[in-house]
Amino acid sequence: MKYLLTALMTLSLFASACEDPAANKTKATVNEPSANSSANTANAANTAAAPAPVAAKGEALAINDENSKVEFTGSKVTGKHDGGFKTLTGTIDLVNGKPAESTVSVDIDATSVYADDEKLTGHLKSADFFDVEKFPKATFKSTKIEANAAKGADAYTVTGDFNLHGVTKSISFPATIKAGADAVDVDAEFAINRKDFGIVYAGKADDLIRDDVVIKLALKAPRKK
Repeated sequence: MKYLLTALMTLSLFASACEDPAANKTKATVNEPSANSSANTANAANTAAAPAPVAAKGEALAINDENSKVEFTGSKVTGKHDGGFKTLTGTIDLVNGKPAESTVSVDIDATSVYADDEKLTGHLKSADFFDVEKFPKATFKSTKIEANAAKGADAYTVTGDFNLHGVTKSISFPATIKAGADAVDVDAEFAINRKDFGIVYAGKADDLIRDDVVIKLALKAPRKK
């Protein structure tokens, strides 16, 4: 009986530790990039000459690491880790004050990746994960923003070309977008499969890393007065 109780307690603790943080998150829809993507070839965002800036159709609102965050949560059999990127820039082109007519673009400095463990931060920068020496930049450029009235007045589905780890895919995910008088806020939380972007490191044989990673966006672009 003693050994049975010990085994049950151990199993209970293990089950608690291995909960998947991505299990109850909406999975981003992943497809091939749009035909006019500037990053259709692997790592184009890092190796090709930067395309000429496209003139804003509306209000060009600045995104940076002082007003916005891109964070993530990854997990393995024994637990999870939180992280993010310290440096990012971007623009929301707000057209007619309407998110569905607007676009958003974000450039992420992959070398600024961090985690809640210093040793893990170093590992994330290595070739096992982001390989920041080879792929120092990640980018996202929206191609379509659609209202999702069934989910609320500020609910949208955002689709765009995401370049990560030298791989470009079109992803679609739910977001809350509020175009206020002082700022435009974009908040989203969804999951992606890291293997879709060529990040395939499995982890230790007895502590495997899960494929799905939770992405958390909190963008707040001030409007000029």
